[in-house]
Amino acid sequence: MLSIFVLLLRIFLMIVLFSFLVWTIYTLWRDLKIQSQILLTKKIPIISLYSESDPSLEKVTFSKAEVSIGRDDSCDIPLTEETISNRHARLTYRHMHWWVEDLLSTNGTYLNDERVETPTILITGDELRIGKTILVIDIQPVE
Repeated sequence: MLSIFVLLLRIFLMIVLFSFLVWTIYTLWRDLKIQSQILLTKKIPIISLYSESDPSLEKVTFSKAEVSIGRDDSCDIPLTEETISNRHARLTYRHMHWWVEDLLSTNGTYLNDERVETPTILITGDELRIGKTILVIDIQPVE
C-alpha cells in the first residue's frame, strides 16, 4: 500500500514539475513575442543628407534602415567623383542610432575630419566627407 502511495506521489510531483516547465517556457515565449512586436512598431528616424559646398547635390531624405553611398548607380546616393569607390560607405540604423561604416574604400570615409575605421554613431550636424564631397547629416527625431 505504501509503495502505491509513493508511486502516485512521484507521478503527481512529475506532473507538477512538467506543468511548471511548460508554463515557464510559454511565459518566456509570450514575452519575447510582445517585445519583438514593440520593436517592429518603432519607427526609423528620417535621415537627410545635403551638401553645403556643392549646390548641384539636392537634399536627399531616407526613412529606410540602410543607405548606401558610392559611384555605382545602384547606390542610394550615387556620387560621380573618380576618388569615390563603387560601394564606398553605408549608413545603417540599428540599436536606436544611425551608424556610418566605411566599406573598405580606397580613399576612406571621414566623419568630422576623422577617418572612419569602425562603425561610428552619427548625430545631427555631423559632416561626412567622401572623396571631395562633404555631406551634412540631419536626423529628425521620431514623433
